[in-house]
Amino acid sequence: MKNLILFLNNFGIVSESMLAYAKSIFELDELKKGDYFIREGEYANEIAFLENGVVRAFYTGCQGKEYNKTFFVGPAIIGSYAALISKEKNRLPQQALTDCTIWRTRFDTVERLSENNYEIEHLRRKIAEKFFVQNEKKQLEMALLEAKERYLIFNAEHPGIEDLIPQYHIASYLSISPTQLSRIRQKKQ
Repeated sequence: MKNLILFLNNFGIVSESMLAYAKSIFELDELKKGDYFIREGEYANEIAFLENGVVRAFYTGCQGKEYNKTFFVGPAIIGSYAALISKEKNRLPQQALTDCTIWRTRFDTVERLSENNYEIEHLRRKIAEKFFVQNEKKQLEMALLEAKERYLIFNAEHPGIEDLIPQYHIASYLSISPTQLSRIRQKKQ
């Protein structure tokens, strides 16, 4: 719980009452490597604080090939925000690539607590804004930068992740082949 509180404090000082809310609604859990936080086609009803570990959000193309859209590296918030808001079935499964420690809660509980609590609503907005900015940044990088530049940015943003997950996941995230990634990595050394 200490790491969740430190994470929340990154968005502004969290009051004692907010800490009490967090302690009352979040439940400690774990995801084993390969476990799903949410699968494609499910209705989302939870979010979680990823205390440690790596989770990927991905989609599967029409020919069955998987494409990694996002990596969540603890500390981070996980959950299918689009599915939660739209109340539609999830289209981006989230799967643990390592063993993970999470703190989960029901999204409707967070929504209900937000209704009359400016601090929770403010925190939700700040987290959503952070996701929006990260998503737009990645879209621009994918459209405007060469593979090597994308790889260098990825390494700077996720130091040490290459030691935790298979290289083909990183290649998929960067929209390159594993062979291209291998060549880029060799030139970097």
